[in-house]
Amino acid sequence: MRILFVGDVVGRSGRAAVTDHLPGLVRDWKLDLVVVNGENAAGGFGITEAIYQELLDAGADAVTLGNHSWDQREALVFIERAPRLIRPLNFAPGTPGRGAALVDAKNGQRALVINAIGRIFMAPCDDPFAPIERELNACPLREATDAIVIDFHGEASSEKQAAGYIADGRASLVVGTHTHVPTADCRILPRGTAYMTDAGMTGDYETIIGMDREEPIGRFLRGYSSARFVPGEGIATLSGVAVDTDDATGLARHVAPVRIGPVLAPAVPAFWG
Repeated sequence: MRILFVGDVVGRSGRAAVTDHLPGLVRDWKLDLVVVNGENAAGGFGITEAIYQELLDAGADAVTLGNHSWDQREALVFIERAPRLIRPLNFAPGTPGRGAALVDAKNGQRALVINAIGRIFMAPCDDPFAPIERELNACPLREATDAIVIDFHGEASSEKQAAGYIADGRASLVVGTHTHVPTADCRILPRGTAYMTDAGMTGDYETIIGMDREEPIGRFLRGYSSARFVPGEGIATLSGVAVDTDDATGLARHVAPVRIGPVLAPAVPAFWG
């Protein structure tokens, strides 16, 4: 299976990068599964139903979230009728929506997409590891699904790495989101799971993690806020990770970073031509 994971889409410019690039990537790379993190897609904070549909229309098969899941209050309602919108599974019991979903891939296969949120340097949440374990046991790779993608939304690289090794050999891809900076450790773990500590953001990189520079810099210099954060509006770079899996095992054969746009050095998977 050919899988593309697209890192945190930030604001209007990030959405434009998705709509500009993703349909062509689906066609040219013959992608089977596309997962997009959309928790910052609505003005940098949360997601709306219209934007969720926009990402699906561009080629996403599933959309994951994170700590900004409910910044747009409508998400608490529409997530119940959005089966491919996946919020962290370790939110408190009774939270609307789902933390994992079995979705149809473009090639007719099935993929389990899991979203979890870390606890280190993050707002308090339940343990992410026990529910990940339950999902992996309930829907084993190749027995009940053809691929498994885990989006671990967290601040600490150590916590994301722990998630990678815990799921190694049982997931196709474990990828970190949230910090908006792509890491250089894209690799296949010893038991065959593709891994990257952070996919980076799909947004304007001439910013501070996607936000116009003036207010973040001012807060560092002054020690207080004077205005709300506003997403950058420059041309965005689409960032993420590409994985080619073995149909016999569901594990990774190849993995590579993806960066398409200005500012960052471009990167595309050579194994797909």
